[in-house]
Amino acid sequence: QVQLVESGGGLVQAGGSLRLSCAASGRTFSTYNMGWFRQAPGKEREFVARFSWSRWSDGNTYYADSVKGRFTISRDNAKNTVYLQMNSLKPEDTAVYYCAADTKRVGTYDFWGQGTQVTVSS
Repeated sequence: QVQLVESGGGLVQAGGSLRLSCAASGRTFSTYNMGWFRQAPGKEREFVARFSWSRWSDGNTYYADSVKGRFTISRDNAKNTVYLQMNSLKPEDTAVYYCAADTKRVGTYDFWGQGTQVTVSS
């Protein structure tokens, strides 16, 4: 079973930055499509960012409109780690953030981390 462990969450002031990390198990990690999601109190889980492989490019990233230009997803295959760099944080970014793996690259995520809390104060 693939295991994902998020870290890097915490309390930051509006306008600040935070980098989340997701450490993954699996010898074939480099082939996984990876995503970040978040869930705020009283809200449903929402998509934040994804990194996916394509036969047409070396790597494709996609972001929710709410975080475009502020968040960046990246990965270090040598460390089996995916990152989410979050800049210019806003109070509405407050949520539990989850990383997820689409190990078979079929468009659905079959493994999820436990989540890490991000709180942005105004």
